Amino acid sequence: MKKKVLLAVVGPTAIGKTTLGIQLAKHFDTEILSADSRQFFKEMEIGTAVPSEEELAQVPHHFIQHKSIFEPYSVGDFVKEAMTVLDGLFQQKDTVVMVGGSGLYVDAVVQGLDEFPEVDPDIRTALNQKLKKNGLSSLQEELKLKDPTYYKIVDLENPHRLIRALEVCRASGQPFSSFLNRPKPKRPFKTLYVGLEAPREVIYERINQRVDLMMQAGLLEEAERLYPHKTLNALQTVGYKELFEYLDGHCTLEFAVSEIKKNTRRFAKRQLTWLRKNKDILWIPYNGETEKVLQIITDRLKTNLYA
Repeated sequence: MKKKVLLAVVGPTAIGKTTLGIQLAKHFDTEILSADSRQFFKEMEIGTAVPSEEELAQVPHHFIQHKSIFEPYSVGDFVKEAMTVLDGLFQQKDTVVMVGGSGLYVDAVVQGLDEFPEVDPDIRTALNQKLKKNGLSSLQEELKLKDPTYYKIVDLENPHRLIRALEVCRASGQPFSSFLNRPKPKRPFKTLYVGLEAPREVIYERINQRVDLMMQAGLLEEAERLYPHKTLNALQTVGYKELFEYLDGHCTLEFAVSEIKKNTRRFAKRQLTWLRKNKDILWIPYNGETEKVLQIITDRLKTNLYA
């Protein structure tokens, strides 16, 4: 019996993961799981670069705009649902493709989640009050003091991740990172990580172009519709935060757009930092010829997974 294989397509934002994922799904006659934590939300379309209707029609996709920003949805919720979908797909398919820029969500599906101690809800409330009163930098400073290891790898612009780490630190008296990477249950499938790479200047240029296209497609109008709900966790996201600042009257539109580009470039840098820790990624050029790329991946599967 053939081993079941999950092809996890990873890489920095705007590098072409959606296109490669569709090519792989067609080649292996399978379906795609999205592991992009912001593409889950139906109200956020332009700013999260969800696949187009044409792209979605080419192969079946799962976890694209299936939740509302008003619903709580954690990485734990996603993993439970993703494993259920995978169990069903692997009954029919030998290979499934997962595409995502959210390293935490991809790794959680592949490796399982770490177990953390129970946290008193009052701790979370206190941290949210601290965020509201003293700003994101206050959480960053506390995390740097209590868990310098996790501080170096976490997305420092994501208040949800900072609060999650700090509530564990406060509740347990131990660093959040000390609970990471403990033995987890084995998955009933093998995984091949496929990473798209490009020179940094190419990544940055593609990001700048994507932001310009998003603005042309109506990102400002989308932000205006979401503005009344700007404090929701899902909207603490690059592309929206900067436009909310503009709508608050704190900056010009031109400055807000330049900040989106700058912060997206920083996000891409953090994505690459996360990915470089994974020595199992098969890196391929972002502009490689389709047939050649498919051959490289197929050969790797035969060598490493079907042996």
